[in-house]
Amino acid sequence: MTVVDRIAAPATTPAQTPDASADALQTEPRDGVLCWLGIGALEFEAGGELPEVELAYETWGTLNADASNAVLIHHALTGSTHVAQGHTEEPGWWDALVGPGKPVDTEKYFVVAANMVGGCYGSTGPGSPDPDGRPWGSRFPFVTIRDSVRAEARLADGLGIRRWHAVVGGSMGGARALEWGATYPERVRHCVVVAIGAYSTAEQIAIAQSQVLAIRQDPNFRDGDYYGRATPSAGLGLARRIAHISYRSEAELGYRFGRRGQGAEDPFDASGGIASRGRYQVESYLDHQAEKLVGRFDANSYVILTEALMSHDVGRGRGGVARALAGAQAEFFLAAVDSDRLYFPEQSEELAAALPGDVPVYRIDAKIGHDGFLTEIGQLGSELRKQVFTL
Repeated sequence: MTVVDRIAAPATTPAQTPDASADALQTEPRDGVLCWLGIGALEFEAGGELPEVELAYETWGTLNADASNAVLIHHALTGSTHVAQGHTEEPGWWDALVGPGKPVDTEKYFVVAANMVGGCYGSTGPGSPDPDGRPWGSRFPFVTIRDSVRAEARLADGLGIRRWHAVVGGSMGGARALEWGATYPERVRHCVVVAIGAYSTAEQIAIAQSQVLAIRQDPNFRDGDYYGRATPSAGLGLARRIAHISYRSEAELGYRFGRRGQGAEDPFDASGGIASRGRYQVESYLDHQAEKLVGRFDANSYVILTEALMSHDVGRGRGGVARALAGAQAEFFLAAVDSDRLYFPEQSEELAAALPGDVPVYRIDAKIGHDGFLTEIGQLGSELRKQVFTL
């Protein structure tokens, strides 16, 4: 990601001066360029407070005079703010969806993507310095999806955006989009929720817990205070392997790898002992996915964001899902991946049934599994143009 200097929050609330903050954003092209905004102190649902929080974000397009064309896009668990390539050399993770002439047309809409608080792509997180200059580490607060949305609401204030034309997200990003619709109903016109339900189920929590424990039980984790020392890369890599199995379908793994050995490696050659046997191709694939994540992500952030996703329940403390969404004012657009074995399509159907009115669930036809919300998002383009992005 390309980086620019930090942008200070306006002295007055943006609801009072939306045009001033919008003009400040447009002094130079910023499409796909990383920026920061201070949002002040933040208290957390489960306890704890940070005295000063910065959110990293990227934007594409131009905010119009009345700030009515703003779109917020949420990243998934280990995603970044770099949704689209913009004025950079780095491809975006949803280039099929966002950009000039795309369904979310950046020649018409002003798109914002923020790194979730607790993350490691620029926002205040466990690796950030406390007021004394030490990394927060184990002292970083427990973050919920609602905490994230409250922080993003302050970002919206700072950017002069009273109401989003749409909030959009898949997987954990979909949880954040849904929470926006429930927490700030008057600030969301359209809510696009892809590949997730109204809450994380017991099975999803169980899968997540195994990932968290893989990291916590790495001797190098040191309760989260490992900065400046050896990092818990083995634990983070194992967590990624566990997660990635749930991101892909059994059919895809079988088709791509089957029981084949990796290159010249023979899974039945263990002449040097059991630990010396060759790998299956699918093992090599998981090793590769683990190595990629270890090279770009912080273990503490992985724990914090995973536990935030475990907390996802739009009906918590609100009398259940239907009651929580009864006051939602947004027009909802729901979609599921038909081969998803992490967030089953039935969960999207359950969410649709709890929403006011008749809300269909669109299907992404993908053999790949959960990750189809990333790789096959283009399948939703036509319906999104008809239902949500109509300018």
